[in-house]
Amino acid sequence: GYVVLYIALTLELIALPAPGEALMTYCGFLVFQGKLNWVISIIVAASGVVSGITISYFIGRALENTFFTKYGSYVHMGPDKLEKTSRWFEKYGNGLLFVAYFIPGVRHITGYFSGVTKIPYKRFAVNAYLGALLWTGTFISLGKVLGSNWEKFHVSIKKYLIIGGIIVGVVMICIYLYRSYKQQIVESVEKSLNYSFKIFRSLGRVRIAVAGVGVVFIAFVVLIAGLIQDFLANEFGQFDRISSYVMSQIFSGNWALLFRLAGFLTAYQVLIAVSALLLIWIMFKGKNRFLEVRFMIFTVLGGEFLEEILRPIFHRVGPFGVAVAEHTKYTFPSEQSLMALITFGFAAFIIIRYINRKWLGTIVVLFTLVICILSGLSPVFFNLQYPSDVAAGYVFGGAWLSMNIVLLEVFRILPGIENAVKTS
Repeated sequence: GYVVLYIALTLELIALPAPGEALMTYCGFLVFQGKLNWVISIIVAASGVVSGITISYFIGRALENTFFTKYGSYVHMGPDKLEKTSRWFEKYGNGLLFVAYFIPGVRHITGYFSGVTKIPYKRFAVNAYLGALLWTGTFISLGKVLGSNWEKFHVSIKKYLIIGGIIVGVVMICIYLYRSYKQQIVESVEKSLNYSFKIFRSLGRVRIAVAGVGVVFIAFVVLIAGLIQDFLANEFGQFDRISSYVMSQIFSGNWALLFRLAGFLTAYQVLIAVSALLLIWIMFKGKNRFLEVRFMIFTVLGGEFLEEILRPIFHRVGPFGVAVAEHTKYTFPSEQSLMALITFGFAAFIIIRYINRKWLGTIVVLFTLVICILSGLSPVFFNLQYPSDVAAGYVFGGAWLSMNIVLLEVFRILPGIENAVKTS
């Protein structure tokens, strides 16, 4: 078993056909049966992945000076393009190496591309090898957790993990595009706002127009979500069954105290306290204090208002089928995951905006992610909400949060544009 696991994963990362995820989850099933050892299986699988991606890395290094110099222009990868891609990969390829394993088709080329773009071996090794351990550990552990239900659930779980990997990849691409083309994006926004001034002829009307665009965006997200909910009604049921089963196998009753604490973090008192602390931070650190305070209040209270409107629209009753309390009768989207993401996410954005140390910003982001994840898992653990309720909370909360962050940044530059228009 170990030999097959090692060879198959080595070949897959060299881009030869091999059913990597299915093989690892089946390996986890054999661990459940006691035929293989869990730790040794992960070490062997990770070693196979490391061997395969390392080979592809050095093949990429060897091909760079020959293949792409001669034939790169035929595949839109000439010297100039290769140089730009190399600079991008050197800046942001680390994160891609870490999550690319979960995306079929992408993991097979990251090793080659890392070599072609001359990423230093040490940097490549740290991210690619840690990613290999995460990938193999995830699927083998899932097979072990699923146990006798392996054959029933492993295909669906693989699909959900692929979707998750794609979402993470898209988010990373958006971050890259923003960081790489921030100046062009700002210039385009300023041109649009200048054009808006010519049409509406006042700052107040432009602000109303911009806010109107935000409202249309949220309405569009709600409409799309409604269509998706209707279309994927059966899919939600399957997702809920699988997710609830996996949680029950991973988290025993010993986790109850942690999840009670996580649930407490989304209580109104805590959210008010976080907002008050953020208000103090803005008063001391903020540059547009009045604007930031207004947006903080609007974002948090608007998020609460949004979820109160959305739950009756989708009218989905929770696992118990009856109301635990009158205002929680409907559970789609989850109030806990939505408000945790909005409140703590907005606080993290404001804090990161005014700190210069990257490592401190990373800590803030990780802390926020842990809080949001635990706050979402808590109602599922206590069987108060479905996993799809929590997922919907993240979707709607993310849409509301991102819209308000964009509007905040737009409103920051509006007065400057107004002054420029007046002087011209």
